[in-house]
Amino acid sequence: MMPDEKPAEGLVQRDVAGWPKVALNVLCFLIAVGHIYVAFDPVISEVQRNAYHFAGFAFLAAVLYPMIRGAQTNRVMRVLDLCLGVAVAVSAIYLPYAEQGIYDRGVKLAPLDWVAAIICVIGAVELTRRLTGWVIPVLIVLALSYVGFWGKYIGGVFSFPGLSWESIAFRSIYGDDAMFGTIARISSTYVFLFIIFGAFLLRSGAGDFVINLARAVAGRMVGGPGIVAVIASGLTGTISGSAVANTASTGVITIPLMKKAGFPPKFAGGVEAAASTGGQLMPPIMGAGAFVMASFTQIPYETIVAVAALPALLYFLSVVFFVRIEARRLSLPPMESDGVTLGSAFRSGGASFVIPIGGLIFLLVSGFTPAYAAVFGILAVIGSSWLTENPMGPRAVFEALVMGTKSMVMTAVLLCAVGLVVNVIATAGIGNTFSLMIAEWAGGNLFVAIVLIALASLVLGMGLPVTAAYIVLATLSAPALAGMISDRFVIDALANGTLPETANAILMFGLPDPSVLSGPLSPAQAAAIVQSLPLEIAAPLRDMVVPSEVALAALLSAHMIIFWLSQDSNVTPPVALAAFTAAAIAKAPAMATGVASWKLAKGLYIVPLMIAFTPFLGGDWMVMLRIFAFGVVGIYALAAAIQGCMERPIGLVLRVVLGVLGTACIWPLPIWMQGLAALLIIGLVIWNSRGIGQQAV
Repeated sequence: MMPDEKPAEGLVQRDVAGWPKVALNVLCFLIAVGHIYVAFDPVISEVQRNAYHFAGFAFLAAVLYPMIRGAQTNRVMRVLDLCLGVAVAVSAIYLPYAEQGIYDRGVKLAPLDWVAAIICVIGAVELTRRLTGWVIPVLIVLALSYVGFWGKYIGGVFSFPGLSWESIAFRSIYGDDAMFGTIARISSTYVFLFIIFGAFLLRSGAGDFVINLARAVAGRMVGGPGIVAVIASGLTGTISGSAVANTASTGVITIPLMKKAGFPPKFAGGVEAAASTGGQLMPPIMGAGAFVMASFTQIPYETIVAVAALPALLYFLSVVFFVRIEARRLSLPPMESDGVTLGSAFRSGGASFVIPIGGLIFLLVSGFTPAYAAVFGILAVIGSSWLTENPMGPRAVFEALVMGTKSMVMTAVLLCAVGLVVNVIATAGIGNTFSLMIAEWAGGNLFVAIVLIALASLVLGMGLPVTAAYIVLATLSAPALAGMISDRFVIDALANGTLPETANAILMFGLPDPSVLSGPLSPAQAAAIVQSLPLEIAAPLRDMVVPSEVALAALLSAHMIIFWLSQDSNVTPPVALAAFTAAAIAKAPAMATGVASWKLAKGLYIVPLMIAFTPFLGGDWMVMLRIFAFGVVGIYALAAAIQGCMERPIGLVLRVVLGVLGTACIWPLPIWMQGLAALLIIGLVIWNSRGIGQQAV
């Protein structure tokens, strides 16, 4: 299972032993090898590849995860699950070959086509129920019945006249956004290859190297065990892109270390959960969301991971600040040395991590496709492992391929099944309608729109896996958010008086009193005018005024904001899977650990605001680095204000001052104001570390 996704409560994989286990392992090996081969030599069509992809993983899901919980050993249920897996796999393999005949009959389905399509849809519903719970199956049923039956009975903007069931069946299988469409293509190429790459890294011992490296770098610092957790989780996230996987794998080492150093159990669990959540934000893998984002935006994957680096680093620094401040508040001493050094860490396993990751990043930056880079990374892991204490022979390669395939089962079935929902959203135009509603509810205010999307992401995240929540939210709300971000350029042009004459003419049609344009406008007045425009005026005005590169940066910013906000369900009660996993390891109350992780993960909300209101992803690296630098200082000040401590405890007045100064650093103010705020914060840190006037504040 790829722990990037939330499993259904109580999900237990069936224990398979003997020759069935051997057969399943061989099948997993063949599925992995087949995907790697097709990545280099596409001997089959895209629809065939996606259908085979779903067929293989649907069969594995049916066999490995029982229909009824607690029926792992029931022989009758084993047979029924096997039959379901075979039926879904055979149907999926059949459908690509039936496509041409369907077209030859004028898009008419033959009886066998009907049977295969129905089995595939029912299989997708049932298998996602087993793997992720009831939310996605219910969404699929509601979506398909909406366009086929009940959509025509609801009034207003969401009324839909309906399609024939034959059209629905055809579009659900062969549409661009359907089961074997765009999202399935992402799953069958980039995502699976990177999951295999991560499995090879783990099998080569790279996970142990990450822990040793983190302990060597940060173990002797103030709050060292917590900082070790942050570094280890960030690097492990580069391997897996998974919050729960990071928590489970690194937490068993880092949480006991933090408790031994004196951190409260709930805080130790919160640190691990917050840091592990950042694993899905850390390039170059970033979970499945980065690949979906590249497909949605048509922005190259390498561009996305390049601009995602500074925001991700800022998030991890925010967690480090909380850890250090808490250590200072509790007067915890640094951890004693355990003998691990940078040299010993690199000698024992550094090559199997540094060479593949470095090569992967180099290839992505050089313009090679992610699929090519992932396959190269797999080969690089095998080769570099022979420079370490854990060389990978044929058996280790086989085991890594099997592990990667089994880790992909949930993600593959989920992404193919979500295509059924996304296809309906695209067919019925729900995404555009919902975007218009967000713009209307927010009144054109970008901050309000982000708050609404954050609330929606939290609600969706309680029942949907992170990747699915991002897909649904991006489909529904990204157009509105991108438009509002682009409007910043229109507002600046209007306030500066640089709008083209044709744009001014269009603008006047949308104003009840065009005379407001006769004199100079302040930025606030310009913003009020632009935010009040109806869509039929705002959209063409935006297209005319906003340069293409600015519009593209706005689109990327919108998707990145939604992607970040979709992670919050990992650390936000009442459903915080990463935090609850950490609580079990820390032996701390689950809800208290969830609250601690939510407090520590404030970067999940601060950084998206920076992305929305500043050109943090604008492509100008000097500007991005300046925003990052001010962000570092500002987030430290905000963390100190929240915790009531810098290098030493502080009083209420200084907490308020730090909150104001920190906000000034991350808000889009003039550079001189941000610089002054940053200097004041640095001065306060120096003053506080010396204890000058501490009692007076």
